[in-house]
Amino acid sequence: MQTIGGELKTQVKLLATVVSIFWIVFILNGVIFEGRLNAFGILPNNLTGLRGILFAPFLHGSFYHVLSNTVPFIVLGWLVMLRSLKDFYFVSFMSALVGGLGTWLIGSPNSVHIGASGVIFGYFGYLLFRGYFERSFVAIAISIAIAVTYGGLIFGVLPTRSYISWEGHLFGFIGGIIAAKLLSPIKNPAKNP
Repeated sequence: MQTIGGELKTQVKLLATVVSIFWIVFILNGVIFEGRLNAFGILPNNLTGLRGILFAPFLHGSFYHVLSNTVPFIVLGWLVMLRSLKDFYFVSFMSALVGGLGTWLIGSPNSVHIGASGVIFGYFGYLLFRGYFERSFVAIAISIAIAVTYGGLIFGVLPTRSYISWEGHLFGFIGGIIAAKLLSPIKNPAKNP
């Protein structure tokens, strides 16, 4: 059993590692590969584009893109892993999988979808709905805090700008909700006498 300090150290290392990968891939893609790695993003309705489910979260199109994904990834990702690292891995997986498949199914043809925002929206959906499914005081308090501080994210699931993958946001969000449902403790209904 890890101490609180040990758990925090593990969480910081994990988040720092993933964020470092975002930035290293972004720099290498710009400096060495001249943006060609973006072809490993999600290419809707193209069998080769399915590989983007795995690679797209690590690819970013601009300095602003990677920067704007870094802070919410750290904050929301850390809140997801507070209960356990297993939750973090599962929510990340479900958000990337559901977000990627949904984007691949309904995304605009001849488009490429990249970035960690689908996973971030998955964290948002998980944290928002965890309180609903779990119905514990702590989970509800976190859900309310997330709604107050990050509630504006919900508009990101709407097709408002052509250069933003609202499909990735929407399906990542749905993936997070699915994860919240699957990770919630199963409560036995009260039996009637």
